[in-house]
Amino acid sequence: MTIVQPMTPARMGTAEPGYMAGFGNQFETEALPGALPVGRNSPQKCAYGLYAEQLSGSPFTAPRASNERSWLYRIRPTVAHWGRFERIDAGLWRTAPCAEVEMPIQPLRWNPVPIPEEGLTLIQGMRTITTAGDAAAQSGMAAHVYVATRSMQDEVFYNADAEMLFVPQQGALRLATEFGIIDIAPGEIAVVPRGVKFRAELPGSPARGYACENYGGALTLPERGPIGANCLANPRDFLTPVAAYEDRDAPTRMVVKWGGTLWATELTASPLDVVAWHGNYAPYKYDLRRYSPVGPVLFDHADPSIFTVLTSPSETPGTANIDFVIFPDRWMVAENTFRPPWYHMNIMSEFMGLIYGQYDAKPQGFVPGGFSLHNCMLPHGPDMDAFEGASNAPLKPHKLEGTMAFMFETRFPQRVTRYAAELPERQQEYGLYGAKLRKHFNPDRREP
Repeated sequence: MTIVQPMTPARMGTAEPGYMAGFGNQFETEALPGALPVGRNSPQKCAYGLYAEQLSGSPFTAPRASNERSWLYRIRPTVAHWGRFERIDAGLWRTAPCAEVEMPIQPLRWNPVPIPEEGLTLIQGMRTITTAGDAAAQSGMAAHVYVATRSMQDEVFYNADAEMLFVPQQGALRLATEFGIIDIAPGEIAVVPRGVKFRAELPGSPARGYACENYGGALTLPERGPIGANCLANPRDFLTPVAAYEDRDAPTRMVVKWGGTLWATELTASPLDVVAWHGNYAPYKYDLRRYSPVGPVLFDHADPSIFTVLTSPSETPGTANIDFVIFPDRWMVAENTFRPPWYHMNIMSEFMGLIYGQYDAKPQGFVPGGFSLHNCMLPHGPDMDAFEGASNAPLKPHKLEGTMAFMFETRFPQRVTRYAAELPERQQEYGLYGAKLRKHFNPDRREP
């Protein structure tokens, strides 16, 4: 493969982000010429006095198609960055299983969580809303909102419990990772695999967004089935960073999430010191606006599964541990069809957020930065305004524009945390929105 050079070698973390395209590819990249060994993974001596270290995201014996690992060539191996760890307060971060409070079995919705004035890093500002499954059993997920008002300085983090999906809603994030630098802003996402160290910085204003911890199988592209080879999310639009390293001997705090708790140690140097790497286990970003949606072009409303960007498979074929689904700009053209999502009950539980714009099934009350929960086998669907409007609107081709909503959908019931239950932003009457729907039944009039 072609060796990709970063724009500026990052000896002191000064590199600008550079990317390689393609989902799940076997990449190779070096920040210094010749840092990657040729024809072998762990030579007796590495160039530049580097150490070889393998990071595995799957069992060694996993099938080739699902085997994930990368070789890192770094200034010091991770074990050299190990010190005396002390457990620290996890704040409002929770891990499944978590049963802090019982909530009524009804739809739930919240207004946006305000961004505080106090200084909070991304890690300190993580607020868990729901948990599902069991992290120790490597199944399920947690849905969070994050609020961050300051960059992490002389501090890095990695999550040993889960892969992390970040969905910015307000403000940009720069993720300085072991593999290179990733910049994301609202409309983009980033995925950081479990075990990958990173530092979260704020290039500009304070940031707010959503995060999903995936305890199960790694997120991957869904099968297209009868759709064929094109549309949905295309592999070429996923970007993986080129190598950029820090050779910085300075006190650095490393925080690790392991077993549902946070642990911290003090290091003498930055652990973001990977000079070169190759493999297919790496962080990546994706611009949601590059998603190519498909839909019905004659009649009926298709299942929301057609909007799946990424999926975490389970041991049951066709049943996801997590689906990451979006509702982007798109044309609505179906004839004689109720175009918004129909009323339904299903076995998946849905945590939904709105990045920007308006969601067509909830034109009132669901605002950017807000979020909702519709749990498995509990009824949900459009509110009265959406139903009346869609039932009586002239069905001309109509384009939904300037909108981006998403779902973290899982086969497990999602349990609400005490923090989320007691938020003043929870809309107390939302669970009764269905009671406002009027009776239209008339046995003497068959015509709709």
